[in-house]
Amino acid sequence: MKNLKAVSYIWKEFSDLSRDELYALINLRQKVFIVEQDCPYVDADFSDQNAFHLLGYHDDILISYLRAFPPGIKYEGTSLGRIVVDISKRGEQLGQSLTEEGISYLSEHYPDIEIVISAQHRLETFYSELGFTSRGDVYLEDDIDHIQMFLLPTQTIQ
Repeated sequence: MKNLKAVSYIWKEFSDLSRDELYALINLRQKVFIVEQDCPYVDADFSDQNAFHLLGYHDDILISYLRAFPPGIKYEGTSLGRIVVDISKRGEQLGQSLTEEGISYLSEHYPDIEIVISAQHRLETFYSELGFTSRGDVYLEDDIDHIQMFLLPTQTIQ
């Protein structure tokens, strides 16, 4: 585990997630992406089985999460997705540290491959500040404007 800003981060493969961990991460994703953002979509997309899962805990409560994919699963390159911070912890730069942890992980395991994200368009500046570059046009994904962004291997956090 790694401690950043009072958050303990732990990486797990799908098969290593406990039932309680899986339930907590699905709960967090649904609270934010479906309820808070009022966006009905199928969160359980059968991609979790191919992902690495980063769980961020504060006082044994899951407050942040993302999933990371090896190359060739979501995109030709590696990718990050379902990047989420509980509403009670926003404004503490946890999204930044969570994303940086994801970038570091993928950069370490796949050092010469770009990282791709499908970012909500309203967060384009946030991801740009982390080194991502926009690619292509804005598109609708689950009725929310998104834009593809990428981070070249030479841009990643060391």
